[in-house]
Amino acid sequence: MPCYAVIDTNVIVSSLLAKNYDSATVQIIRAVFEGMIILLYNDEILAEYDEVLHRDKFHLNDETIRNFLEAIKACGLEIMPVVTGKILPDMDDLIFYETASAQENTYLVTGNMKHFPDVDFTVSPSEMMRIINNDTSAQ
Repeated sequence: MPCYAVIDTNVIVSSLLAKNYDSATVQIIRAVFEGMIILLYNDEILAEYDEVLHRDKFHLNDETIRNFLEAIKACGLEIMPVVTGKILPDMDDLIFYETASAQENTYLVTGNMKHFPDVDFTVSPSEMMRIINNDTSAQ
């Protein structure tokens, strides 16, 4: 059974820049495209992905970014965030928290756990892969 997840931008960037194709971040994206993870997104999250991926320091071309975002839309599920009033250390991360909060049993996958203190549904990419692999082996 697939897991629902909101994926923080740092995981997306790490996956696209990874030199190790077995890294947890690459495995997360592969799991999205294989249907093991249903990535939840909305226009605000896609806009952040687009803006960050277009930063010069990442050297990603427009076609790669466009194709990636289209693939996310094709494989993911658009969902509207809920207003929670949550205060986070970096309020730019609120959209990820509120989108994950909109769907029951959803994980928030991030490489910056400290940005989401006291959020029990936040997991690292490697933790998410352990969850998926345990769920898969239990079937």
